[in-house]
Amino acid sequence: MSLPDNMTLKERIAGLIAATGPIPVSEYMATCLFDPMDGYYTTREPFGTEGDFTTAPEISQMFGELIAVWLYRVWQGLGKPMPLTLAEIGPGRGTLMKDMLRTLDRIEPAFLAAVDVAMIETSPRLAEVQNATLASAGKAVSWHRTIETLPHQLLLIVGNELFDAIPVRQFVKQGSGWRERMVGLDEAGRLSFFAGAASLDCDLLPDDAEGALEGTILEIAPARAALMQAIAERIAAAGGAGLFIDYGHLVRGFGDTLQAVRAHAYENVLASPGEADLTTHVDFAGLAAVARAQGLEIGASSQAEFLLELGLLERAGRLGAGKPQEEQAAISAAVERLAGPDAMGDLFKVLGVAPAGTELPALRPMPEAPRVAR
Repeated sequence: MSLPDNMTLKERIAGLIAATGPIPVSEYMATCLFDPMDGYYTTREPFGTEGDFTTAPEISQMFGELIAVWLYRVWQGLGKPMPLTLAEIGPGRGTLMKDMLRTLDRIEPAFLAAVDVAMIETSPRLAEVQNATLASAGKAVSWHRTIETLPHQLLLIVGNELFDAIPVRQFVKQGSGWRERMVGLDEAGRLSFFAGAASLDCDLLPDDAEGALEGTILEIAPARAALMQAIAERIAAAGGAGLFIDYGHLVRGFGDTLQAVRAHAYENVLASPGEADLTTHVDFAGLAAVARAQGLEIGASSQAEFLLELGLLERAGRLGAGKPQEEQAAISAAVERLAGPDAMGDLFKVLGVAPAGTELPALRPMPEAPRVAR
């Protein structure tokens, strides 16, 4: 069924549902975020104070500097192998990579000169923004839509706030079974949530699912698992390491974490399709299980623990030394936002993966964990 081009995305979604029936939450998320005409990431500049949310690299250069230090230390621990690709997946405006390249050039110019730098980006509009950001970095950069086209060599890959925007499927406990949560239309023609007919395969249920209360929401993220598997397979085959930072939980749990953010405030997830960022919390235990199945070493921590262990406070002190009081206050505020327990410090987690036996600085070994209610 074709619909007029001048309809809003919300009207188009409602029209399609009216014609074909309710759609899964995963399809709703994917349409809102990536629709070619009206998707959030295809039409908007979401980052920074003028956008809808601010990521850690936009808060302070210290974030990218410390990640560069981590990558360099892991590379040293691997025996300084070459050739090497340094890649960022889901790179936003390119700020993180710009800060990493500047820092690596300070640490060891010969290292930076020898590596291949790659950006993995599906949005042509964001790729243009990244190209402009990195124009003065003094390093040739290549762009890729997937990791499959990267050179088959050792890979150091970073993803910051990557997995949270990958669509998930939701299931709701009803009676003795689990029904897929769908987006449909209520009697007034408004977008609304419903329990669909499709049920969840018993093999995908956690061990403690039988005791879940009526109405409990379970999130399954096959697209996230597939991406992590592709990355883990590449690292297992060619060597290297991956570092992924996002908000979520290290212990598996039940609960509805789907949220919409617009102009730095939360709103109803069905209110403005294509005009607000839609995300869910990342199940790091699930991602770790995928990487572990490829024989990789797993390390994890909170963002606060990770950055503080790498020297956030010391770097802040050096950065603020001799600066005017207002600049020092801004640096202190950035530290609080990055590592404070009431800001990003505890909510955001860090996951590192590398071949078995690799030292993962500032991360703790991550054991398999049971699923608990959230």
